Amino acid sequence: MPVKKEKTKMLKQNPVERIKNFNEVALGYDKKSAIAEAQRCLFCKNKPCVAGCPVNIDIPAFIKLIKEEKFLDAWKKIKEENYLPAICGRVCPQEDQCEAACTMGKIGEPVGIGRLERFAADFAYSKESAKEISANTKKRKKVAIVGSGPAGLSAAGALAEAGFGVTVFEALHLPGGVLAYGIPEFRLPKSIVAKEVENLSAAGVEFRYGYVIGKTKKISQLFEEGFSAVFIGIGAGLPRFMGIPGENLNGVYSANEFLTRVNLMKAYKFPEFVTPVKEVKHVAVVGGGNVAMDAARCALRLGANNVYNIYRRTRKEMPAREEEIENAKEEGVKFNFLVNPVELKGDKEWNVVKMKCAKMRLGEPDDSGRRRPVEIPGEFEYYDVDTVIIAIGTSANPLLPSTIPELKLNKRGYVEVNPETLETSMENVYAGGDIVTGTATVISAMNAGKTAAKSIIKKLK
Repeated sequence: MPVKKEKTKMLKQNPVERIKNFNEVALGYDKKSAIAEAQRCLFCKNKPCVAGCPVNIDIPAFIKLIKEEKFLDAWKKIKEENYLPAICGRVCPQEDQCEAACTMGKIGEPVGIGRLERFAADFAYSKESAKEISANTKKRKKVAIVGSGPAGLSAAGALAEAGFGVTVFEALHLPGGVLAYGIPEFRLPKSIVAKEVENLSAAGVEFRYGYVIGKTKKISQLFEEGFSAVFIGIGAGLPRFMGIPGENLNGVYSANEFLTRVNLMKAYKFPEFVTPVKEVKHVAVVGGGNVAMDAARCALRLGANNVYNIYRRTRKEMPAREEEIENAKEEGVKFNFLVNPVELKGDKEWNVVKMKCAKMRLGEPDDSGRRRPVEIPGEFEYYDVDTVIIAIGTSANPLLPSTIPELKLNKRGYVEVNPETLETSMENVYAGGDIVTGTATVISAMNAGKTAAKSIIKKLK
């Protein structure tokens, strides 16, 4: 029987309906669909997909288990390398990693590895059998994790499994970091994040909320309290702005603020939740990454009549996942390429009412390999707006590093580490994820957490 060239379809909410709610858009595979997709795998001996996975999951092995209808075993196989499979199955850019290396991709579409990973995790959680990391009562030494984002959670899982006492200090009132405040419910339900955290708690990891390490408690105090090592995974949460006139007008948000209000603080359920967000009708979202797509799609669900995506390059150069661009397009986001804001204008009450954009053309490639946008003199476009969301990236979170003079930073403010062990300039202090690399993917942050955990285990035991 010939191998099917196309991926097994995964059902999604209808665009007309889904822009009225924050429920998950992609509905996942059922058993029949998962088995059908698993049967497409060629089970290559050289396993190119594993080489493409940042955390080296044995992908053919777990897919084979799904093919054999051993769904729980498939989930356990994934968990050998990945502590957050339900999350990664939803938000990892598989098309640029494991699926990009898939041999099936040479003759058709690659195997839907991310979809199968999600299926295995969701199946396990539906059976309430997901507490496979038993709490180890023989605690060796204590390790403090600063930040409960993907890097911190991954490090916590590896350390708990190795028998260390692990305490995660989180500044916010809920765990997850960017998983909680940055990624919308319709892409990553918060119940999934809560389930993954619940599993870590069952393994003996302690979570403490409302701790801004560097302010509430110093790194030195953690060592005084008996922690033998510290892992810093605080992300890169300092918003960047464009530096143009009018950015201080009412109705201008950083994507961080907008998404935090909507996702973490449930502004879309106001007044049930007391965090308000400005009523939006005509919204411009500046940027071409996943964060820009998330902000634009949230704005639609908040009732906007028009949502414009403003991007200074073309669709070809957009760093957002193709899937998210397509979802945004289906939902009604209006894409405007080769334009770049140069001024925001306000009314007498200092509310933003108009965006002036310069027209652009593509010049020679820059350091990223993408062609550099060049302004066309004297050519402009204008947009009537009441809300502008700036989603052009973030910088290193300066709060903790600024309180530790002995912590070595690079010129951009990111923490410098030994690239092999992820130990910082301070002994027994490790760091990983976006606070080291700058904004990257969830799976790369998880890999950093695993790497640091291995280094800590090796050094402390």
